[in-house]
Amino acid sequence: MRFWEFVLTAIVAERTPGPNMGYLVALSLAKGWRAGMAAVAGVALGLALLGLLSALGFALVSAQFPLAMSGLRWAGVAYLLWLAFDAWREPPADAGENLALSFRRGLLTNLINPKAAVFYVAVIPLFLPVPPLRDQLLLLTATFVLIATAIHAALVLGAGGARSLLFHPARERAIRRCAAVGMGAVALWFAWSTR
Repeated sequence: MRFWEFVLTAIVAERTPGPNMGYLVALSLAKGWRAGMAAVAGVALGLALLGLLSALGFALVSAQFPLAMSGLRWAGVAYLLWLAFDAWREPPADAGENLALSFRRGLLTNLINPKAAVFYVAVIPLFLPVPPLRDQLLLLTATFVLIATAIHAALVLGAGGARSLLFHPARERAIRRCAAVGMGAVALWFAWSTR
């Protein structure tokens, strides 16, 4: 098992834009770092669940059924577009910081993220011996989740810091709408890049 090569590959893969990054940055700009970190926790749980499913054989099943991967891809694009719409519209008057909602959305965003599923299906096996041992697969999965979580947390903290510099009640709507446009752009980019 080529562990350090895998670590470098995971860092490079997680630094490329994808649905998680777009959602986390847009959320942190619109609602602050606490909401962003709640979503990071949801994304981390989603990555861990996908990794466990991969270890249990889901990766083999999804590789055999490309239609399932295509459905997952379009579900991800639709969900990102819905999040963009939700960020665009005016929040209800009683809308506060809902960390549980941010967590659930982070989890769902990741569970329907084909980029993560493809990483487990196509990339992780490259670093495992044949036949792979389940312990090795779980080690690489845990390593990937830790790397992704660290990168996502850094993005959230950066966007949250930028929000505190940019935020003023008079500009709140513009910031929220810019974040919504960014999320919509990520959804369209993702649809185009994964065709």
